[in-house]
Amino acid sequence: MAERKAAKKVAKKSPKSTQGFTDEERAAMRERAKELKAAARRGPRAKKADGESAVLAAIAAMPPPDRVIGNRLHAIIKANAPALSPRLWYGMPAYAKDNGKIVCFFQSTQRFKTRYATFGFMHEANLDEGAMWPTAFALKELPAAEEAKIAALVKKAVS
Repeated sequence: MAERKAAKKVAKKSPKSTQGFTDEERAAMRERAKELKAAARRGPRAKKADGESAVLAAIAAMPPPDRVIGNRLHAIIKANAPALSPRLWYGMPAYAKDNGKIVCFFQSTQRFKTRYATFGFMHEANLDEGAMWPTAFALKELPAAEEAKIAALVKKAVS
């Protein structure tokens, strides 16, 4: 009985069990709240131009390797899916359909302190293929072969 109480006290003192979210996750939620407030203030008309400048600013704030990848991804997506609107999503560059639904996003290494950046697709992307298909890709660099693969995936995602 005494061991059980001691275990409960240790569990209660653990910051992970009482807080539930990491510092990075809480920061992402705060970013998303700021994005929603800013969007409400701007109104629906200024959405696309403001979204692009916010995405470019977020990319510019990334560390150099991620900044290079982010700028290339931005150019690839704009060239292959001009119907998608750039916007921030939890502080990350993302690209959405006209209905506001996110199709794809780029997450830098600094976002959640990972060893690689991530380019991912949401369920709005038309990438379904059989019973299983990838929805996110790890990126350490972006050579021409991978650029071509990403361009093809982005085209398919918006088809």
